[in-house]
Amino acid sequence: MRVALRLVPGLWLALLVAAPLALVFVLAVSWQSNGVPPYDPPWAGQGTNPDNLRLLLEDPYYRASLAQSFVVAALTAGLCLLLAAPMGIAIARAGRWRNALLAAVLLPFWTGFLIRIGAWIGLLRDEGWINAVLRGLGLTQDAIPLLYTHGAMLLGMVYAYLPFAVLPVFAAATRLDPVLEEAAADLGATPGHAFLTVTLPQLFPALAAAFLLVFIPAAGEYVIPELLGPPDATLVGRVLFQEFFQNRDWPVASALALALLALLTGPILLFQRLGRAQ
Repeated sequence: MRVALRLVPGLWLALLVAAPLALVFVLAVSWQSNGVPPYDPPWAGQGTNPDNLRLLLEDPYYRASLAQSFVVAALTAGLCLLLAAPMGIAIARAGRWRNALLAAVLLPFWTGFLIRIGAWIGLLRDEGWINAVLRGLGLTQDAIPLLYTHGAMLLGMVYAYLPFAVLPVFAAATRLDPVLEEAAADLGATPGHAFLTVTLPQLFPALAAAFLLVFIPAAGEYVIPELLGPPDATLVGRVLFQEFFQNRDWPVASALALALLALLTGPILLFQRLGRAQ
């Protein structure tokens, strides 16, 4: 019975994790072709093709897309953390309002992702509500270009990933011992000093986990940059889409996916370690 219980998750991981990853690796060392599918595998007679992986190191376009993706992901995670820390602590200490506030944080998950991003398009476009309010208040006469900007893309990503940062902070804040802060106050510490010296160190693992929980998926985000971002926002998700569907260069797209996974391995392992430590 124990063997069967261990075999089921092992087969599950082999079919849904190991096998797709092995297929991506095979594609990454294959040759592009005009056939269907548009690649020749290494066993077709030409051997492995290392040029796809070498191209990522030599071509500045792919290096820039990876670097830009990580910068945007770090900005998104940092902004989410600045908002999530006070929100998570406040919800944990809200008493009888805790469940209602937590439900408000989770409420966006009850609506389709594309619908929510589409709502931001309606708010940010030149004829949208935000520009209408600004004109109504007399703050501007002409429409301010808000949509298809780096600011709109960052706003959409923070909005989409903020709940992922709030939940770990909230969970850790509910386990805090208020007696420690009271003891610090009795010893003469101000509320701010007590927060920095007592509360914040206890929340640090949760804050780090919240940062990584946003950073990891944001690094490969495609939908939000495509719908809200400017044309020059060549994040790795958009480059992957272009290589796979427009250029039909599956080997290069697979090599880029492997490079992204390799770069995210460190943050993923760190997140798992923080999760075990909490």
